[in-house]
Amino acid sequence: MELQADLERIAAAAAALAGPGEEVGGVIPTEPEPGRRVYLCAYSGPGRTWAALDEQGRIVGERAVVRAAVSIAALCELAEESAGGGKLEELRRELVALRLTERPEGIEEAETAALALEQTILPPPRLATAEYLDAVGAAVRRLELALGDSMASPFAEAMTQAVSAVSELEREVVAGYKGDLT
Repeated sequence: MELQADLERIAAAAAALAGPGEEVGGVIPTEPEPGRRVYLCAYSGPGRTWAALDEQGRIVGERAVVRAAVSIAALCELAEESAGGGKLEELRRELVALRLTERPEGIEEAETAALALEQTILPPPRLATAEYLDAVGAAVRRLELALGDSMASPFAEAMTQAVSAVSELEREVVAGYKGDLT
């Protein structure tokens, strides 16, 4: 509940920065570097604008920190969406059906890996960190290996392709940023 309370506090601070016709559309908690919490705040209104607030609710003025916060938030989101082919519940149901009907060798390992991945993906709100991203990636790889994908990693490919989308989001945030960036 601590994170939820922080989000409510930061949302109130973000609302104070809203311009005419704007409202806070979302607050994403990130930790772009260990021990440094940054909250990305999206505003809806006449145009989309952004702010990044520190733990005290002050606007962050360091471009590199803002970009790092955007990057880790986007990568964590994309990792969750790509995990298990983006349809983890459906995959788990298919594995159970396969075990019950065909009982292929290694199916229990695949089921265990799919369950571990599902348990690794945290429900919102969750903190976007490099450690969380690594945990999701490792759980996905265990599942891929259990499913027989020893060479290629569809997840790694999806994450590689996401780099341009992350860069575009970083540009959008910087272009619509409410404060000065140095």
